[in-house]
Amino acid sequence: MNPIQKKKLKAQAHSLNPVVMIGQAGLTEAVIKEINLALDTHELIKVKIRAERDDRKIISEQICSQTLSEQIQSIGQIAVLYRKNPKK
Repeated sequence: MNPIQKKKLKAQAHSLNPVVMIGQAGLTEAVIKEINLALDTHELIKVKIRAERDDRKIISEQICSQTLSEQIQSIGQIAVLYRKNPKK
């Protein structure tokens, strides 16, 4: 994805609210399923990761690899993820 496309997606994500929150239980199979469902529906989502900074980076990388999505942006506890829906 080129920088122009990322900039456009960042602008679209600005007004979104987090769809999924990851808390004390961490990244579970149920959370991955919920993120997959949200990505299928919306393509662009925000995920709130309640963990320490280093853990947030690891969790967001795991999410991207398991859901085949791309991280567009990460600010604090919020990660913006994108996955193109081939059906749309």
